[in-house]
Amino acid sequence: MPAAPYPVSYIEPVFRPPSEAHSLILPVTNGCSWNKCTFCEMYTAPQKKFRARDESEVLDEIRRAGEQLIVQRIFLADGDAMVLPTHRLLRILQAIREYMPEVNRVTSYCLPRNLKRKSVDELRELREAGLQMLYVGAESGDDEVLERVNKGETRASTAEALLKAGEAGIQRSVMILNGLGGASLSRQHALNSAALMNDTQPEYLSTLVVSFPQGMQRFRERYSDFQPLDQAGLFSEMHWFVEALELNDSVFRSDHASNYLVLKGVLGRDKAHMLEQIELARTRPERAGLRAEWMRGL
Repeated sequence: MPAAPYPVSYIEPVFRPPSEAHSLILPVTNGCSWNKCTFCEMYTAPQKKFRARDESEVLDEIRRAGEQLIVQRIFLADGDAMVLPTHRLLRILQAIREYMPEVNRVTSYCLPRNLKRKSVDELRELREAGLQMLYVGAESGDDEVLERVNKGETRASTAEALLKAGEAGIQRSVMILNGLGGASLSRQHALNSAALMNDTQPEYLSTLVVSFPQGMQRFRERYSDFQPLDQAGLFSEMHWFVEALELNDSVFRSDHASNYLVLKGVLGRDKAHMLEQIELARTRPERAGLRAEWMRGL
């Protein structure tokens, strides 16, 4: 008897955070509702044009996944599942609880704008229904950098969303893009990004290095004088960033494939050690155990 088809359907390519490697990826939307950030190539393919998936199809996939799979974690894809209305997200979470009771963590990407129309009470209701963590690509805490890359957010709008989610008890995993401001805006990008993190105290913080696998033409349309940082410049920016952080208990990671230097620790407990690692990478790269260039493919 032939095996049953896989219960979840996908429109490639599919993306997820590194920490969701062992999660069931459950698409509830396709693409990204903003999709105008000039540094992001994730959802630019024509088949990734944004749309909300048919709710009955999603609920049926949850039911069939419960019959065929045993998973403990689910990541709601694509780029910003939180754009869906609260009542619709609640039905998805309730179906997961009904058909997949072994699931103990549900997460999603989230654009700050997704939370503008959601109240703290709504977010708290989503948390109680099983939504544990949101991955927020802040990219930068500097308004000039955010405008140059067409992020469609400001430091204030990002802070508002992070604080709202935190008040609702939802964990926040925030990403900052090392090198996004280029040479001319590097220091203000680092310092203002650190200030945003200090103001919001996310539970998790990570850094990626900005990269352009498909070229820089789209990026330079808005940031024509962008000068990429070399390896030493990236490490200098990281040093400014980490040195300015005043976090109480945030798990920090720079272990994404784009990073030359892998850093792991808790801030602020491990801040001094991380600064030593960054300084070693900047001054004695041959001794810092850096990731080879060929290993940084995305």
